[in-house]
Amino acid sequence: MILLLRHGETFWNRERRIQGRAESPLTPLGERQAAAMASLVADLIAREDHAFRLVASPIGRARQTAAHVARATQLPIELDDRLVEIGCGVWEGLLHDEVKTRHPDHYARHWIFGAPGGETFDDVMIRARAWLDAQEAEPTRRLIVVSHGVWGRCLRGIYGGLSADETNRLPVPQDAVFRLHNGRIDRFDCASLD
Repeated sequence: MILLLRHGETFWNRERRIQGRAESPLTPLGERQAAAMASLVADLIAREDHAFRLVASPIGRARQTAAHVARATQLPIELDDRLVEIGCGVWEGLLHDEVKTRHPDHYARHWIFGAPGGETFDDVMIRARAWLDAQEAEPTRRLIVVSHGVWGRCLRGIYGGLSADETNRLPVPQDAVFRLHNGRIDRFDCASLD
């Protein structure tokens, strides 16, 4: 079982600024989202009779979110570089509208994949698959994973056997937990925090 979370809202999310691997801290809403997801995770693992591990991307916004989960579950955080967000190269820090204006054709087709100096969709899929393949197999696998929108979308696409188009259309909420278990992907939403 994998319980997968995206980090809470950041200031750059709010500004519609491309983050990639750049740092932007959680907003007050993001902190509340992280706390709500942590409470939900604690409830979900309390129903299980196996020990879980808590693994997070080393990027600050994921670490901040994982800290809430660690407090709620009393689990130590393991950092894993393979869980980092897609590298967006020279576009990191730019507003979506800036990239759309400067590179309208590329933005319309791929928007985030293959930015100059960044990663492609296949790069992230390979990284996510390598991470998943290195984990303990089901049914004994018990992981809580705190990562990012694109990386988490790719992991769910791999787990669900989805096409690239289906994978790229998956939602990336910041107030929900996805459970990947026994070939299924279930979504658990937190109560509204707005």
